[in-house]
Amino acid sequence: MATNDKEREFAEIVERLTTDYPSLAGRRRLPQRVLVTLAVVGGLVWGLLSVAMVAWGVFGVALTCTLVALTAAAIAVDAYRRRRR
Repeated sequence: MATNDKEREFAEIVERLTTDYPSLAGRRRLPQRVLVTLAVVGGLVWGLLSVAMVAWGVFGVALTCTLVALTAAAIAVDAYRRRRR
């Protein structure tokens, strides 16, 4: 009986802490369908950008580099904001 009481008490403490400090609960993961969709769309975009680099030459390369830099910057800013919370 004492073990069940301690487990229940521990669960209540964890619940209160995660309610007071949501960052302790961890990140929410995206559903698998969303991840698969993002991967497919990302692959298609990368394929189209690869074709653009060949077909459009310097303009295609510049477009690809610009989009990759913007995406990397957006990911870095998002990661920075998540750490600051």
